[in-house]
Amino acid sequence: MPSTLTTPTTTIGADVWRPLEDTDHTAAVSVVLKLRGETCDVDCLYCFEKRKLAPGGAQITVKQIRRLGQIFGERPLAIELHGGEPLTVGKDAMAALLDELAAQPTVHRVHLQTNGVRLDGEWLDLFDAHYPGLHIGISMDGDEQGNSWRIGYDGAAIYPHIVNALHLLAERGRTCGIVTVVTPAVLGRAAEVIDHIAAFDAVRAVHFLPAFDTTVTKPLTTSGRRTSPSRRLQARAVGAEGASWAITPVQYAEFVLDAAARWIGAGHFRRIKLDPAVATIRRLGGLDTAHCHFAAHKCSHVFTAYPDGRFGSCDELPWPQAHLLPLAAARSERDVTEAQHANPLLTAGRELMTKCVSCPYRAVCGGGCTATRWRMAQATGSDDAYCDHRGRLIDGMAHLLAAPDHPAGAHCLRAHWRPLAPNVMDDPDTFLARWDDPAAPRSPARLRASDHGNINAAGLPGEHAADDLDPHHPQWRKGIEDRVWPLVDTITRSWKAVTYDSCQGHAHTGTSLPPSAFRVGLLPRTRTEYAALAARLCHTLAATDGYLPGAITAHVARTDLTNARTGRRHPVLNLSLTPAPGSPWADYFTGLDQAVRTLTHVARHTPAVTGCACALRPPRPTREAR
Repeated sequence: MPSTLTTPTTTIGADVWRPLEDTDHTAAVSVVLKLRGETCDVDCLYCFEKRKLAPGGAQITVKQIRRLGQIFGERPLAIELHGGEPLTVGKDAMAALLDELAAQPTVHRVHLQTNGVRLDGEWLDLFDAHYPGLHIGISMDGDEQGNSWRIGYDGAAIYPHIVNALHLLAERGRTCGIVTVVTPAVLGRAAEVIDHIAAFDAVRAVHFLPAFDTTVTKPLTTSGRRTSPSRRLQARAVGAEGASWAITPVQYAEFVLDAAARWIGAGHFRRIKLDPAVATIRRLGGLDTAHCHFAAHKCSHVFTAYPDGRFGSCDELPWPQAHLLPLAAARSERDVTEAQHANPLLTAGRELMTKCVSCPYRAVCGGGCTATRWRMAQATGSDDAYCDHRGRLIDGMAHLLAAPDHPAGAHCLRAHWRPLAPNVMDDPDTFLARWDDPAAPRSPARLRASDHGNINAAGLPGEHAADDLDPHHPQWRKGIEDRVWPLVDTITRSWKAVTYDSCQGHAHTGTSLPPSAFRVGLLPRTRTEYAALAARLCHTLAATDGYLPGAITAHVARTDLTNARTGRRHPVLNLSLTPAPGSPWADYFTGLDQAVRTLTHVARHTPAVTGCACALRPPRPTREAR
């Protein structure tokens, strides 16, 4: 199929997209069983399954489920029962399907996603009898207003049925997850929406999905002679400018950050897992996640089976392009992997990940959702907007982790998450205590200077350990390099802040070492100070816009400082001057002294503030470049 990709074709790492054959048989695959294809007892206006024109009427059989174990052998299977509406198969058929899944030793998890309309006590009795460990997911877009796009064929809201299902689950002592599609009906009301969902005792997880449907310009056609009220409503909601239920990537990021702030502030995190917030938090902490948008096990580890025997990749990819082979024709996992490599859509999706190679968000982002990126690239010729919103999510969640009591800072557009490795200090807690205690004992520091102006314990150019100094140490001034001293002095004396690292910038001419940029690292004492310093740095950068040499750009980076003794991570902020995109290091060092003077002057005259400058002075687009 034609591709509009503009990214270069390079080798991508296994941490972004790992082929199925490159994982051992302990790595699970997810199989989405479209039990009735697109057949559903409701007619949600935004339903993407019905836009695929998937076969309805028929249903997945026990024989087809048994086939999965034959294909994947000993590999664990995570089964998702989807539709349409999976409960439309009826109780007898569902019992047989669950019995087969329970009999397969490699099936380690079964999840049922339902609209909740048909859920009753008899269904729960059936689940208890045939698959007691069944996970239940309910599709509910927040409160009643948020569910305005979820209606029956008669045009009536199904929200009351969803509420009844949630109450029934609680009465029976069962828990569930909630899938919420983020549409304009919930924008600007994130706190209200997450509070509403959390009020249901059965809820243990919430997953926000974006309605990125700006490219949907045609309503679904009606096959019968009569057009249902729901389809008439859909026709009125879709036009040349897109669907009325659609949102932009930026709107989605802002909603998720606001919801995450409330989730933290109200204590909902103690009972409810919120995604993509939790997946982002885990990746920021260097932990793994099963969320495929943040992990390397993407479309190569996700499959979809339809009642007509089609077997393909992730159900969020467009069909029939995502089709791999008939389920009956797959004799082994090798047949599946060969079909994956021959599929143009998966090839195009993987090519999208080539831009991740040089992206500073790579380790946390994991490349995002292949299907969403592909659709955006096809529609607009670029997936940059998708990538930008992922960066904004990560930046904002990094702030909420560091300063959860100051959620406004999560929307700063100048402070970006930037991993820094290694970034280790022997004992930051002891260092902070000593910084504010003039009477604390201070050992003599080992200070050596190289011919290139580097000051550290080794006295050599490059990155080397340095003794931790503070303003009360007799060697404080001697331990700071000359070019960076005025800014360090301003930050420590005028701002009363703690610096844990600094570098005046070095060309390292005549060595094999790469140049190093000018920087100052700030170690906040408290969460409140972190928020205040991040806001003050944002104002500093805003005031330097247009005054720095063209070859130099100023940055504020959110990152972590690791305690070498305990492994604990401290949120820190780094202020740096780097070469502007496309500028050589020679031009950078030519203008560096002027840039440092400008930055120091502005910092000296930037007062303490309560909020960042982005609302009044948004950053230039070049600051978002990755």
